[in-house]
Amino acid sequence: MSTEHRWSAVRAVLFDLDGTLLDTAADITLALNLTLAEQHLPTLARNEVRGLIGRGTPALVERSLERIGAAASAADAQLLLDRFHHHYECIHEQGEMQARVYPGVARGLDALHAFGFLLAVVTNKPRGTSMQLLTRMGLIQWMQVVVGGDSGLQRKPHPQPLLTACAQLGVGAAETLMVGDSQIDVTAARAAELAGVVCVPYGYNEGVDPRTLPCDAFIETLGDLPTALVPRALEERQAGQAD
Repeated sequence: MSTEHRWSAVRAVLFDLDGTLLDTAADITLALNLTLAEQHLPTLARNEVRGLIGRGTPALVERSLERIGAAASAADAQLLLDRFHHHYECIHEQGEMQARVYPGVARGLDALHAFGFLLAVVTNKPRGTSMQLLTRMGLIQWMQVVVGGDSGLQRKPHPQPLLTACAQLGVGAAETLMVGDSQIDVTAARAAELAGVVCVPYGYNEGVDPRTLPCDAFIETLGDLPTALVPRALEERQAGQAD
């Protein structure tokens, strides 16, 4: 079955958060380095941290300790995780956040919503933090569902959070598209047997060039997604709205 034919049935789009909708590397780096410095550990450069993002905060802490090496051998990973969450929340509460919406995101989400697509975020970041970010960045208005990494489910790349989002949206996997920036998103989408997976080239992808991802298509910005996603179906919807 061709990609175009499969995508003609798409009714919902799931989005990754970090590296896809929002560039959060600066805030994650700041919170991580405050946490590391607090425990008298070496800090990491933002470019290093970008390559560690993915699979959730526990993985970020674990990878950071591995990157630091021998100096971190006696570190308490759970304490670091708790303190990271504390510092990350403080950054937001004190208005010091540097997170930004990637170009084209708001335009793309608004157009998809106008065409009648159901939209959701599926992230390994905690749901509460994700909701706060989406609200502060002005994106929550387009999201019907937000599934976080602390929702009592398996984390991506396991398919469970994607399938949970589909269930909450009331759509089937074959009616759903995933948009992300990493192999984690691609693997999860394939395992969930979604209609397809689209990737953006500007994200984190655990330090590997996102353009190497085995996805169905790339879009330069999310503003390109409405016209890339089944143009014929979109034309039909527009015609129906005009009647």
